[in-house]
Amino acid sequence: MISLKKIIFVVGCFWCATLHAQQNAHFGQYVFNGMYINPAYTGYKEELYLQAFARAQWTGIKGAPQTLSVSADEAINDESLGIGAIITKDKIGAQSSLNASANFAYRIKLDRTETNILAFGLGVGVIQIGLNGNLLDPIEQGDNRIPTGSISQVMPDVRAGIHYSNEKFFIGFSADNLLSKSLSVFTDYNLLNVKVQPHFYLSSGLALPLSDEFVFKPTFLIKDDLHGPTSLDLNAFLLVKERFWLGAVYRTSVKIYPKQNLENNLRDRAAIGFITELFVRQNLRLGYGYDYSLNKLGNYDYGSHEISVGYYLVTKKSRRPKCYF
Repeated sequence: MISLKKIIFVVGCFWCATLHAQQNAHFGQYVFNGMYINPAYTGYKEELYLQAFARAQWTGIKGAPQTLSVSADEAINDESLGIGAIITKDKIGAQSSLNASANFAYRIKLDRTETNILAFGLGVGVIQIGLNGNLLDPIEQGDNRIPTGSISQVMPDVRAGIHYSNEKFFIGFSADNLLSKSLSVFTDYNLLNVKVQPHFYLSSGLALPLSDEFVFKPTFLIKDDLHGPTSLDLNAFLLVKERFWLGAVYRTSVKIYPKQNLENNLRDRAAIGFITELFVRQNLRLGYGYDYSLNKLGNYDYGSHEISVGYYLVTKKSRRPKCYF
């Protein structure tokens, strides 16, 4: 069984590498970590907010993705400017990446109530891409196509986005990895060349009060890298007494436009799961998410687990807990 797991994983990694497409790390709790996918979200909560996410994907499979993200952001200058920083470390098999980005958002208040806000965001940073040859298992010993030890390269990274929100609605579009470059292990052997591809995100959601104690929040996220399958996340959350979030997640692939490099028989359904978030205190929230693979990986892994911690520095201008997004 272990060897079969390795085969499934290695084939999947090489399929992505051959296409020069390395999917960015995925967080199921993206709706509570908006700056991760869109720099225009920076400063949305209008106070200093610290957050950390950790995700273990496809647990039980050797070399499965593991991701850690730490961020901080704040709104300054009468909330007209958002500033923040985010650091993300991702590892999948022999590949690894470390991304550090400074994020800025120019926030325009569209009415006197100061609740309708249009923000334009920019993120500037660096990304380190690495490949550890010691973690690759060659078919033939002494294969000179496999690097000895670890190799890495640091390259610039730019991301941009736009985000509109009011108290009950948001919509945003963003793109990252806009300076696409390759970590070339061999100039004449593309299989081990890792290329950072641009990714595009479209997200939106509603907050619909059902009563004084319950708020229903449906959201979606479309993610695309122009090469692999287009991913769609559908989420439905219920906020209970402004203290506890409970939500369901369904992830699938969608065919928005033709892609010549994809097989026609790929299974659309990807995963199903749940997400919870609890305000332990007014300024401290804890989250947990779990999703289970609906494709063949579900026969071999134990699902994906994700935890998050968010901490607000208490200020007089606090919007919480009406800050639904």
